[in-house]
Amino acid sequence: MEEYRIEHDFLGKMQISNSKYYGVQTTRAMENFPISSVPISTFPNFVKALAFIKKAAAEANRDLGALDPQVADAIIKASDEIINGSLLDQFPVDVIQGGAGTSSNMNANEVICNRALEIAGHQKGEYEFIHPNNDVNKSQSTNDVYPTAIKITAYLQSMDLEKELIHLKEALEAKGEEFKDVLKMGRTQLQDAVPMSLGQEFHAWAQSVGEDVWLLRSSRNVLLRISMGATAIGTGILAPEGYSKLVTEYLSNDTGLPLARSENFIESTQDCSCYVQYSGVLKCIASKLSKICNDLRLLSSGPRTGINEINLPPRQPGSSIMPGKVNPVIPEVVNQVAFEVIGNDVTITMAAEAGQLELNAMEPVIAYSLFCSSNHLSHAIRTLADNCIKGITANKERSRAMVEGSIGIVTILMPILGYEKCSEIARTALETGKSVKQILHEKKLLDDSEIEEVMKTENMARIIR
Repeated sequence: MEEYRIEHDFLGKMQISNSKYYGVQTTRAMENFPISSVPISTFPNFVKALAFIKKAAAEANRDLGALDPQVADAIIKASDEIINGSLLDQFPVDVIQGGAGTSSNMNANEVICNRALEIAGHQKGEYEFIHPNNDVNKSQSTNDVYPTAIKITAYLQSMDLEKELIHLKEALEAKGEEFKDVLKMGRTQLQDAVPMSLGQEFHAWAQSVGEDVWLLRSSRNVLLRISMGATAIGTGILAPEGYSKLVTEYLSNDTGLPLARSENFIESTQDCSCYVQYSGVLKCIASKLSKICNDLRLLSSGPRTGINEINLPPRQPGSSIMPGKVNPVIPEVVNQVAFEVIGNDVTITMAAEAGQLELNAMEPVIAYSLFCSSNHLSHAIRTLADNCIKGITANKERSRAMVEGSIGIVTILMPILGYEKCSEIARTALETGKSVKQILHEKKLLDDSEIEEVMKTENMARIIR
């Protein structure tokens, strides 16, 4: 027989299973917000961030004499267990919720409180000894805890995202070296332009991803200013003198992040622009990745009726009705993640704008959108690097044949023959279907040795050694 305990809040009493570490307010939130079916435990770094905050608050309150040292010690130990990965399943509230994140904050307060009670030798629910609001949430408000947890989570996710971007950059650079002597046609507006090497194409993509790494590193600093001690609206009500400075120091030391206090707590409590800034960077990364994936799909199109300059590694059969068809599924899924991130950026922007007076009640959907963008980008980038880029091969002979059959190569003759003569060659090639090289030989516009020299791969692609 399952055992229960009775808990209450100012709305009344509720029966809570004794196997649960969360309490009445978490249970109400589960009933009130069956929205996304995504619990906050889906984002372990967010739960960990909440525990870091509760630990730092207990440490600061203890040092200031605002919290009994034994109570503080139990809260700190319970928080450490959650930081180390325990009790993750006890955070069931939906990530999208009303109340500006109060349900997430109370979920953490209740779980940490009940675990702290056990550590101190008491039973779950014996709140006369350690209380979720009076002790675990002491000197805090959801309005400073929740945004601080979002910022810490987003920062930690950004570090994971950076690693994946570097991994992708290195994979692209390796292919750039592998394909440095593969001649191909460059294209502008999907029309033949001038020759280049396939290696140059991959090195350009690697450079683009490298710029994203720099952009990510510089942009995430907006997440480091926090408002712990601001409490309800930024006035610091109910927080003891010196608490804000001390809790920030503890939180910075415990997380290893260079956190700093916001300059104006009232402003930082109501302003969500830092999320808009950071999301904009994720959107930029997503749009560039999507462009690269578009290029990969175009260059691998065919195999016999498309460009077919490269082969993407075959990952799975591409059709339930067309035997032998293989689709570019990895670039396709990355495209879709990019679309999601761009859409999330719109959501974050609208939610940030929707703040009213001293608080923004829309922060839960900001948190959800931001966390999804970062997580999904990280997973998509790893998938792109390992399941696609590393396995790409080049169709060297086809690429060179398309270059030699292209009219675009007439451009490299401009310094030698001039614009008018090159235009005449291009017109003749279009009318007759002959190659530029064939016309040069037939009209003896250059010596055979000069033609061969001009048509060398390194000369046509201007490969920089």
